[in-house]
Parts: sequence; structure tokens; C-alpha cells
Amino acid sequence: MKILALDIGGTAVKSGLFCDGQLTSFEEFPTQAHLGAAVMMKNILDYILDQAPDAVGISTSGQVDPTDGSIAFATDAMPGYTGFPVKQYIHEQTGLPVSVENDVNSAALGEAHFGAAKGIHHFLCLTIGTGIGGAIFINGKLYLGANGIAGEVGHMTTHLDGVPCNCGNRGCYEAYASTSALVRRAEQELGKKVTGRDLFAARAEANISKLFDRWADEIVAGLTSLTYSFNPQAIVLGGGMMSQPEIISLIREKYAQRVIPSFSRTELLSAALGNQAGIYGAYYSALELTGSPTDQTQ
Repeated sequence: MKILALDIGGTAVKSGLFCDGQLTSFEEFPTQAHLGAAVMMKNILDYILDQAPDAVGISTSGQVDPTDGSIAFATDAMPGYTGFPVKQYIHEQTGLPVSVENDVNSAALGEAHFGAAKGIHHFLCLTIGTGIGGAIFINGKLYLGANGIAGEVGHMTTHLDGVPCNCGNRGCYEAYASTSALVRRAEQELGKKVTGRDLFAARAEANISKLFDRWADEIVAGLTSLTYSFNPQAIVLGGGMMSQPEIISLIREKYAQRVIPSFSRTELLSAALGNQAGIYGAYYSALELTGSPTDQTQ
């Protein structure tokens, strides 16, 4: 059984080819989203046909309609993607079984079956980067909500009348706790352009250390509220900064100080699959479609 797993992001498509449960190749190629959804998907289709898989699993940016695998909403960074019938298009052109899932949900599926959350039945997965994405696992299953788009934790309001967010609201969690928010605050205070890597490299400097400290407080404020709402066994944290042991340790320390004792058994875990989490989740979703045994890989 050969399953092709694709993770479609705004700038790159990650591809993993799984043969009989083993990841045999991993590569990336440009999304070319700026050319429009039709061109982007035609390029992806050509790639799929070239790989000749038995099934296709797709993880993608944007909100996915679980009833038909179309894109319920995507930002302007992917013009024409909102409403695009991804599952129908790929299936009709290839005749293959096709699964389509939101990228953060796919990452959570990957971590649930092959990564940090394996064996954990109640957990949340947050990816902290440009924004903050979320996914919810309850009783070992992905919780999608009434319309299939549950888990948009980045747009919880954590600061009433706070700074504007890209969603059009104000005071959203990701406007304060994303890596982009950390970088924006640093640029305001330092008066120069920086990157997340720049800040991490300079984290021992007193003024940078204070920025990280305040940013960790913002992250923990949201994690605490989510803990009280869902009472999860664990919260899996993904994204570039969350792969750094020093950052995870700082967040764990602040979380332990903030959460009330009756909820203190929730673990904060660093995601284990890195930038391959989405393709592992897409692989799992496609594997379910084929009726093959699950939880096999690596």
C-alpha cells in the first residue's frame, strides 16, 4: 500500500510517501498560492499523478468542510481557495481515495497516533507560530464541533478592546501569544527589525529575557483558560519556538504557578514530529479510508 500525504501551506507543500507503513521519502516544493487556487491545485494534481499512490491524504491551511472536503474559508494569502472542492477535484481526476483535513487537526492526528500524544485520549494541540492554531481530542477522537471548525483557539478574546487581529476582531489570543506577536513587540521596543531566531539567540540579554517572560505569561494565560474548559490530560505545543527546551521549561514553570491545584495534572508536552506532523496526520486519515490497520509507521 502506497499512500501519499501532502501538507499544503501558504508557501510550501510538504510531501511524504508512505510505503507499507514506512515513510520512504519526504520533500517540499513551492505552493505558488499567489497564482490562485486553480493553478496551485493543478500543480498538486500533477505531482500526485507522478507519484502514482494508492490513496492520498491532504492536510491544508484554511478551514475544511468535513462533509465534502472543500475549503470553508482561507485567507487572502491563498486567493480563490475558499470554496475550492479539494477532495472532489483530486478524487475525480485520479479515482483515488482522498482525505482532506485542516492542517492543525492533521498535526494533532499525527501527534496522537505517532508522536507526543500517543496513548493519550484527552488532549489539546496548539501550534504557535505566525498565528495560533488549535485542535481538540476527546475520548481519542478529533472533536470538530457543529460545523467542523472547532479549535480556533487563536481567536479567543484574552484582552478586551486589545490590539487588532488579522481576523478583524481585537484582543485575540494569537495577537499577544503567537511568535509573530513576540517579534512585533520586540521590534516596537528595540526599534529595529528582528526575527524569532534573532530573539532566541539573544535570550540571555536582560531586555530580551523580559520580552520572553511577558510572552510566556500571555501563552500561559490562554493555556490556563483552555485547561479549565477542557480538563485535558495534556496540551501538546508545536511550532518552532516550542521545540526549544528552554522555552517549554519557562512555560511549564509559569503554568504550574498559575493553574489551580485541581487542574495541575495536565501535562504540557512539546510536539514530537516537528514539521512532519501534518503529513503523518494526513497519512493516518488516508489510511483510515483504505480500511488498512492503523497506528503503523516508522
